[in-house]
Amino acid sequence: MEFLVDFEINVPERTPAAEVKDRQAEAAAAAKLQNEEHLVRVGKRPLPTGETSVLGLYCAGSETELEGLLSGLPLYEWMKVTITALKPHPNDPAAAQATSAPAGASRS
Repeated sequence: MEFLVDFEINVPERTPAAEVKDRQAEAAAAAKLQNEEHLVRVGKRPLPTGETSVLGLYCAGSETELEGLLSGLPLYEWMKVTITALKPHPNDPAAAQATSAPAGASRS
């Protein structure tokens, strides 16, 4: 199943800079999820406040599995996470490519 995940990261006031730095291992955590084929895409969305939120496209067997994966992120305690389950759409280009590929063919 695919999920669109919206993250807003809010570091609590008075959090020591050293703690923030220690938790900024998000790149390594994202790479691990990508290698495990859970993280498909990630991008930033500007917010009216001038800040940004992070949008990610994830694959997981269920929302419960995804929540478990996300809870392992270093900044998870400071995140407001919104998960939207995505259902297949008949006009999805990725689905059309998958069904038109000959058997045994690999995608490049």
